[in-house]
Amino acid sequence: MSSSRSDRDGASAASDPLRPADHIDSAAPVDDGISQPKLGVIGWLRWAWRQLTSMRVALILLLLLAIAAIPGSVFPQRGADPNGVIQYKTDNPDLFPILDGLSLFDVYSSPWFSAIYLLLFVSLIGCIIPRIKHHAKALRAQPPRTPVRLARLEDHRSVAREGTEADAAASVDIAEKQLKALGYRVARYDRGTGAGRTWSVSAERGYWRETGNLVFHIALVGVLIAVGIGGGFAYTGQRVIVEGQTFVNALIDYNSINRGRFVADDALDPYALTLDSFDVTYEGFGEPGAGQAGNFKAHLSVREPDGSSTDGAVEVNHPLVVGGDKVYLLGNGYAPTITVRDADGVQVFSEAVEFLPQDPNMTSLGVVKIPDGMPEQLGLIGFFYPTAVKLDSGAFTSAHGAVNIPLLTLDVYEGDLGIDGGAPVSVYQLDTEDMTKLNGRGTDAESIQLQPGETADLPDGLGTVTFENEAPAGAKDFTQSVKRYVSLQIHHDDSAVWVLVFALVALAGLGLALFVPRRRMWVKATASDDIIHLEYAGLARGEDPTLAAALDDLVRGHERLLDAAAARRPVKGA
Repeated sequence: MSSSRSDRDGASAASDPLRPADHIDSAAPVDDGISQPKLGVIGWLRWAWRQLTSMRVALILLLLLAIAAIPGSVFPQRGADPNGVIQYKTDNPDLFPILDGLSLFDVYSSPWFSAIYLLLFVSLIGCIIPRIKHHAKALRAQPPRTPVRLARLEDHRSVAREGTEADAAASVDIAEKQLKALGYRVARYDRGTGAGRTWSVSAERGYWRETGNLVFHIALVGVLIAVGIGGGFAYTGQRVIVEGQTFVNALIDYNSINRGRFVADDALDPYALTLDSFDVTYEGFGEPGAGQAGNFKAHLSVREPDGSSTDGAVEVNHPLVVGGDKVYLLGNGYAPTITVRDADGVQVFSEAVEFLPQDPNMTSLGVVKIPDGMPEQLGLIGFFYPTAVKLDSGAFTSAHGAVNIPLLTLDVYEGDLGIDGGAPVSVYQLDTEDMTKLNGRGTDAESIQLQPGETADLPDGLGTVTFENEAPAGAKDFTQSVKRYVSLQIHHDDSAVWVLVFALVALAGLGLALFVPRRRMWVKATASDDIIHLEYAGLARGEDPTLAAALDDLVRGHERLLDAAAARRPVKGA
């Protein structure tokens, strides 16, 4: 019923002579649907490429790269601080697997960081190539024609002078030379004949602005290439060296090393470093900042591959360069020499053990692991106090970072060290889950307390432990009784120079892009009734707050040149 009624209403509307044919009730239904061709695979790929190579997306990717690099400074990285990663795992056992699954401890080699890096690389190249072609075409092109109505431009000046048509043409000739002297590219555009003739010069400058912009982006691509390719030939390793020990620059001698994919096993320069001594100064008692460390300096003997030897030193922020590698000082600490003998007096362990500082006063924690030579595997957890002070609670602490009253306390564990399963185990940690504690807190036996040169019995008659005194014979105090160790980082990266070069080029290009104005200038002259009408106009490409002042300088300079030319002109009848 409703359908027949609408048909009848439409028919009556169409037959109504008083209703226009284009009335809404009379017009035929119109399909307002927008139809567009299907893009297809090639079309979508072309669209994606245009989006990726747009400057907007390049800036977004650059911002994302900067944001993606933030976790690398928040979380310790395996390549730079493997011990920090181990410590983070110990302190956050539940959170660590989640963060490790997100590659937050290997940020710069993670898939997501590499994806942003590569996309930015492709995007920049896709942006640069078309702009280079366009800029090269612009460099070859002539300045644009002089607009017919210069007065329409915002920056416009007009001057009237006495003169003939010849003077009008000469004034534009002078303006042309003036603009060339100011660094403009110029082109003459004289129009018409007779009374309507005009003389004009069009000038343009500031091409260095776009050149600088392109140089900046090309240099940025250069930085990405240098970092990407150079990283494949770079390596960074860590090594802890105790006084008197020697490190050889070979893969097997590193505590940890992170090398690029193109670094072969024999690519390392086989030099050797021996730690002769480590000097550190501490503020004395009663002075401001007592106990705080001052200068650090590690004295090294360097043996080159050719057999020659030299002396060198490593300080904080002052690396030692050896064989193209830079040796940095990362940390330091004490390494008490501990000797363990079994019940028969046979020596089963004797080494300088690196103790990790736990506070500014160098209270240090260390672990001794003895897998063989005893009835069962032994583990010792020790605390070293350079200047031991006993608190009211009965616990010890260190009151100063220097060795004044050294004390070593040891708790002994017996059982499975967990090193026979093949899984990597930190030398600075002792897993006591499958071990029995033999002395110390929670047992009937006191912790072992030793000063340099002293020996004590191990619990249950297992043997003895000695804290060796390393001081020279005849020493009257303990200041030299304990060895020091240093943590060194050896870094090799030949691309660093190229990164610096490209960074400086990028800064130079950015300076051109920011401070070179792109502008156009026009000078036009017309003559009528012995009067020359001079028009000056300027137009900026982008923001140019100095355009008006530059135009005023052009007008004043042109007037001075015209006056000088008129003064040189001979007077008629003279």
